[in-house]
Amino acid sequence: MKSSWKYSVIKVTRLKILSILALLGLTFLAIHFFAPKQADNSIQTNTEESIAVPVVMYHSLLKDPSRHGEYVISPDTLEKDLTYLKENGYETVVVQDLINYTNGGNLPAKPVMITFDDGYYNNYLYGMEIAEKLDCKFVVSPIVSVTELFTASQEENAYYSHLTWDMLKEMSDSGRIEVQNHSYDMHTIGARKGVKKKQGESDESYKKAIENDLLKAQDEIEKHVGKRPTAFAYPFGAVSKTTPELIKEMGFSATLTSAEKISVITRDKDSLYNLGRFVRPSGITTKEFFEKKMKLAIE
Repeated sequence: MKSSWKYSVIKVTRLKILSILALLGLTFLAIHFFAPKQADNSIQTNTEESIAVPVVMYHSLLKDPSRHGEYVISPDTLEKDLTYLKENGYETVVVQDLINYTNGGNLPAKPVMITFDDGYYNNYLYGMEIAEKLDCKFVVSPIVSVTELFTASQEENAYYSHLTWDMLKEMSDSGRIEVQNHSYDMHTIGARKGVKKKQGESDESYKKAIENDLLKAQDEIEKHVGKRPTAFAYPFGAVSKTTPELIKEMGFSATLTSAEKISVITRDKDSLYNLGRFVRPSGITTKEFFEKKMKLAIE
């Protein structure tokens, strides 16, 4: 009778243990597969067939602190950023370097891309000197219609002027600056935001509108700079469902977005589309920006 009772207790205890283990297993599965995933911007381990490429998005450079904000920083901040990256083993690359990588070429062990959107005159006034001083490369994507306006006026004001064709040609010829496409005249917010499809617009009308604008920008940049852009930087990061395929059909090899993520480039050419970029605002130190916001692997 005692043996039978002991056996029953042991049997019940085993069943309880098995039930607990099963419950723990189900809990693990639920957490692992169904819990919300947190965004991870940290650099992934680079291999021979893939490499993480952080991209920083700058806009305007002004010395006047009263004008600093989300899209305006001081030239001194840019110099500190680039110095910090160099001291931590990062080397600047441009879009053509990424294209070469997809074609079997090599990239630095720790590449980083520096981009300037809109094409402000102060990129030339302050940025070129810093690029030469620190031996860096930039990608500059001007709004072509505005480039034409300031080429005509020849007005050089650090606060509001934009790059002229002569400046862009000089920058490109230096070998440090790569000129890319930011639209001819679609850097606007109205019925259409950037190159995004307008409400109620037919697919045919939409395709014609962005082709006319972007290809006009392509032709003008090639005519005045001597090189046809290979990448398109989305104005405001705005994009519609059919936009990426249309951009690809126009012959662009890469696109630059406003999504704050670190992209991994592989030997697959499609990995160059929708490259993430981090906006560089003022009001945050170089170290905080790269280590906290971008989460770069600083050794």
